[in-house]
Amino acid sequence: MSDEKYPYVNHMNILHDPLQLIDVQNLVNDCTDKWYNQTLCQVNDSVVRLGVLEGEYHWHKHDKEDEFFFTLDGELIIDIEGEDSIELKPNQGFVVPKGVVHKTRAPGKTVVLMIETAGIIPTGDA
Repeated sequence: MSDEKYPYVNHMNILHDPLQLIDVQNLVNDCTDKWYNQTLCQVNDSVVRLGVLEGEYHWHKHDKEDEFFFTLDGELIIDIEGEDSIELKPNQGFVVPKGVVHKTRAPGKTVVLMIETAGIIPTGDA
């Protein structure tokens, strides 16, 4: 579902139940969106989300939740307000702590996994 204010496709539904195989590559192959976010599964109070990204996200923060990003393919750049940018190559991860203003960028098609609380709002807190 795309938010009218932002050109992203965020699917918050949980795609897989426990004991189901999750085929990330098939989801990536089927993706036609430039900024796609799909919740794959829930693990305790957190969710694992797949991002297929290209372009820039907007500056935002999450007041109560940390976010973990793990790059599978491509390059994810995380801009942190007032800090140096972090470049994540394949098989690299990074935690953005709650309350930190940030934005993500993908210069080319990039595939990431994100782990965050189930109730997080991907576009940030107002």
